[in-house]
Amino acid sequence: MATLYERLEESLQRFITAQPMFFVATAPSDGGRVNLSPKGYRDTFAILDEHTVAYLDLFGSGVETIAHLRDNGRITIMFCSFTRHSKILRLQGVGRVVRPDDPEFAALAPHFGAGHPGVRAMIVVRCERIADSCGFSVPYMDLVDERAVLDTYHGRKSDDDFARRIGGDNATSIDALPALHADHPLPSTLR
Repeated sequence: MATLYERLEESLQRFITAQPMFFVATAPSDGGRVNLSPKGYRDTFAILDEHTVAYLDLFGSGVETIAHLRDNGRITIMFCSFTRHSKILRLQGVGRVVRPDDPEFAALAPHFGAGHPGVRAMIVVRCERIADSCGFSVPYMDLVDERAVLDTYHGRKSDDDFARRIGGDNATSIDALPALHADHPLPSTLR
């Protein structure tokens, strides 16, 4: 049975910060595909207050989360423990996209680690439902290390490479919903 919480109390905040990864789920308003994405790099997630969280959105193979949030704002973030103490925590709420050229981006930047060369945006989520569940069937797993492959990959990309992504596969979702605007800032503007 799930336990509902009024806020992100300290025990939940400790649980969140102990997890090496999280999952993000969104869906379009009308038909289309549900998107579920794993996210890594611990320093890309932040608890802003007892009802608000945020994460750095890095360029990836798609832009579904941004497109879906622009469409309807619905988002679920899930943390899952693979250690001896089983637990699943879901944060369901309303998310929004904060572009790198928005003044709010600069104000929130100190909450995150620096040095990720492929930052596309920040996703800020106001949690409307906070619930945990047992996770009894989740396997035990040991963390070896964070995988630096995405940062290494982005570090080799030029402004022209990112501009092609913004105007190409990051302009719309796989269901043709609008995502990044043509004037979206390049990651180099953050360095």
